[in-house]
Amino acid sequence: MRNWIRALTCSMMLVSLSLGATAANAQSTQYWQCAPFARMFSGIQLFGAAASWWNQAIGKYAQGATPKPGAVLVFKAIGSMRSGHVATVSQVISERIIKVTHANWSIIHGHRGQIERDVTVVDASPNNDWSRVKVWYASLKDIGQTAYPVYGFIYGGKAKASAGDSDAPAAAKGVITAN
Repeated sequence: MRNWIRALTCSMMLVSLSLGATAANAQSTQYWQCAPFARMFSGIQLFGAAASWWNQAIGKYAQGATPKPGAVLVFKAIGSMRSGHVATVSQVISERIIKVTHANWSIIHGHRGQIERDVTVVDASPNNDWSRVKVWYASLKDIGQTAYPVYGFIYGGKAKASAGDSDAPAAAKGVITAN
């Protein structure tokens, strides 16, 4: 009898755990973090906080300061964005304007965790090197006023250059800029 009660209890626990997992999976399809979405969308297999992708990419993926479709733009961690942010370049419009597809940036219909496609990003760096960007913000229906610091772009191919790549923005090489 005792074994039967244990088996029943274990069965009930397994059922409740599987129901909880189903609810979590249903919820995860509605709420995206930027890093898992960028990994899925770009195919770049890096993990963890978005801002950590830049250093993780060294030796694994090519990096630089030139936007290219499919590249991942890596934002630095700052006070209002403690984990940084990543966004995949969907289109290059000009030398200073790109479109990105990303998740969990704007509040859309009162909710975070939404996917935004072909969002405008503008190079706001004083040296035109993509070390600072301004991003379209849905609730403003305009480009935001904040110039966010970024490391640069991670490209989908294998690494071709070292961390001292001359194509990487100065801020990504550890040089502090006066902004």
